[in-house]
Amino acid sequence: MVKKRDRRAHGSVRDLLRVDPASFRLADVDPAGIVAGPRDKERARRQLADLSVRVSCLHDRLYAAAKRSGSRHRLLIVSQGVDTSGKDGAAKAIDALLHPSFAVIGFGRPTAEEKEHHFLWRYDRHLPEPGYVTLFNRSPYEQVLVVRVHSLEPWETAYDEINAWEARLDADGVAILKVMLHISREEQAERLLDRLADPTKHWKYEPRDVDERAYWDEYQAAYEDALLRCSTDVAAWHVVPANHKWHRDWLLGQLVLETLESIPLEWPAADFDPAAERERVLQS
Repeated sequence: MVKKRDRRAHGSVRDLLRVDPASFRLADVDPAGIVAGPRDKERARRQLADLSVRVSCLHDRLYAAAKRSGSRHRLLIVSQGVDTSGKDGAAKAIDALLHPSFAVIGFGRPTAEEKEHHFLWRYDRHLPEPGYVTLFNRSPYEQVLVVRVHSLEPWETAYDEINAWEARLDADGVAILKVMLHISREEQAERLLDRLADPTKHWKYEPRDVDERAYWDEYQAAYEDALLRCSTDVAAWHVVPANHKWHRDWLLGQLVLETLESIPLEWPAADFDPAAERERVLQS
């Protein structure tokens, strides 16, 4: 249970937040919990800024290995959460750690063309190329969340289809980091009210978000089933307590760092003599 674990006892944030299908219950996770790292906003933000140097170096290594050594490794980050859980904010926090080549792909309601294909088709089209990092803001899991809650179409087989899809990606060198941004119902109401109180945020407000609050319990059950049935060895789910945005961002930074560190790569060896090239540069 996430709220009872501490990073000092487990060694890594990935282990701390990872969903273990044998024991996990979403109701045991405190959305307002400070589960690791600094306990105040300013220290967390300073540490996150310092982290960017390490993450950027690992991003360099990922890219270099693909361009110079033919590595197939890349990173796909999957971000899910109820309305106002902070998916856009999470993307900005991760973007600050990575290179401009980092891509964020947001998925809304399927287009007419997308509806003509299998639900995984539109996600396959936006996978990262070797050496790159891509974040999916919403993902194939919409098929077992909003589609399930509103009975829009058959969804029962989607869990196995997603698991098979993720296993195929893993076999092709795609590391997968899946995060659920977990907020409370009360926090969601506060964020909706904040949007209504600020004219610069009215564009983010969707009246249907209030309608969806009537299905809160149904969404929580759907999320728990998705977490339990699709947290696998190759693509584990991680639940991030997200009531506190600064703590959410710190946890996400650690998750990205640890995931990049886990990719088995070395810097590409030079295919030239560095000493000889140095002399050539000096003489040029």
